[in-house]
Amino acid sequence: MKKIFVSLVVLGLLAGCGNATGDDAGKVTGAIKVYTRDASSGTREAFEKGIDFEGKLTKQANEVSSNDDMAAKVGADKNGIGYTSLSTDFAKNNVKALQFEGVTASSETVLDGSYQLQRPFNFVTRAKNDFGSADKEQLVLAFLDYLKNSSEGMAVVAKNGGEVDMSKAKSWDELAKKYPVVTKDNSKITITTCGSTSVEKTLKAALEQFSPMAGNFQFVMNHSGSGDATKRVLGAEKDGANRGDIGFASRAFKEEDGDISKAMKSGQYCIDAVVAVVNKENNDFANLTQAQLKAIFTGETTNWEDVK
Repeated sequence: MKKIFVSLVVLGLLAGCGNATGDDAGKVTGAIKVYTRDASSGTREAFEKGIDFEGKLTKQANEVSSNDDMAAKVGADKNGIGYTSLSTDFAKNNVKALQFEGVTASSETVLDGSYQLQRPFNFVTRAKNDFGSADKEQLVLAFLDYLKNSSEGMAVVAKNGGEVDMSKAKSWDELAKKYPVVTKDNSKITITTCGSTSVEKTLKAALEQFSPMAGNFQFVMNHSGSGDATKRVLGAEKDGANRGDIGFASRAFKEEDGDISKAMKSGQYCIDAVVAVVNKENNDFANLTQAQLKAIFTGETTNWEDVK
């Protein structure tokens, strides 16, 4: 009887441990680790405006340098929460995107407006006749037309997370007729892009696809944030080591960015969603409301078990 009783106790303990492990899998408790972007970030601006806490961010927030850095930091921190572009590779970075007010960010919900945390991907160029050569200037115009208006360019943007209205697209064969430069050997020309880090995935894919269609020009992507876009193509840094040909911002351009009316070309090429992200192991939450996110990012709610 004694052996049987001991065996039953052991089995009971093992069963209890098994249930506890199952119930607690993915449960996150303790201090919430808030991650944010720098003050000039378009992603930060869109998120703070959308959640309505501009100027009220908790002083305990940890600042990161880019969209990819945000995803990497949250992906390495089980208690972390941050926000990134919808174009982020979530699986690669060990993060998951949360629903906002019960709506999942997707092409359909962004374009129909039901997912409300969204912002534009905008571009601005150097002034006309300030590209170093007429061929380079025409290549920049050709690329922006391809990116913004061609069915091929819009498709690659969409494939890499940007939201576009394909009903307005034209074939590149039709658009290319305006740009004889694309038929030349342009392998000695380099186009440099700068500004927002959130645009990098859509932009790189478009540049890689377009280059062989336009004389195999070279390209360099030197991105550090939306706040640098205008000053590197039109402002104080336009002729320095960080000069660019096309600057990108993941927000509207502001007066303090500089006078974009001097640009040869400016506009919007797609819409992006900003999504709150948590570590993939955080299975307690799939959706957070505006009120919950505001409480977390202002420091009103500091522990995961207190998120109501």
